[in-house]
Amino acid sequence: MRLLAVSIFVLAVATQALSAQSKSIRLEDLKFLAGEWKGEGGGKPGQASAGGFSFTSELQGKVLVRRSFSEYAATPERPGFRHDDLMVVYQDQGGKGFRAIYFDSEGHVIQYSVALSEDKRTLTLISEPSPTAPRFKFVYYRQQGDDTLTFEFDIAPTGKPDAFSKYVDGRAIRK
Repeated sequence: MRLLAVSIFVLAVATQALSAQSKSIRLEDLKFLAGEWKGEGGGKPGQASAGGFSFTSELQGKVLVRRSFSEYAATPERPGFRHDDLMVVYQDQGGKGFRAIYFDSEGHVIQYSVALSEDKRTLTLISEPSPTAPRFKFVYYRQQGDDTLTFEFDIAPTGKPDAFSKYVDGRAIRK
């Protein structure tokens, strides 16, 4: 029972901190993401052999849109394929923070809360916990200068919303 109470308290504090961070974001704070980016990677079996993404301000600066792709070479177990996705970052109703919605070519739709670190160098998107689905976290790290980003996509298994493990990470260079 004590563990449950501590878990609920930690989750409440983390949610409040994330909410406070997202309230201080302005869309212009994310301008460091704007442009076209080329992914760098090894292209080992099971890993993307090519990829990239772009961030554009759209709807007269009201939303930030990311379009992304990854290409995967064929392996003995499966044919080659391409993964495409689209994500829209927007201010939630009432101006109380930012949210993002993600769609991909595999049929996934993910709603994210958006937070920016105080130094405005780390953007974190995290899905809400669900007892029936995994939880997702996408983090962009702005490197020195404006032409390099590193990123990480983590997944927490169903029923363990804070047990994130790295699914993929990478680096991108502005074109």
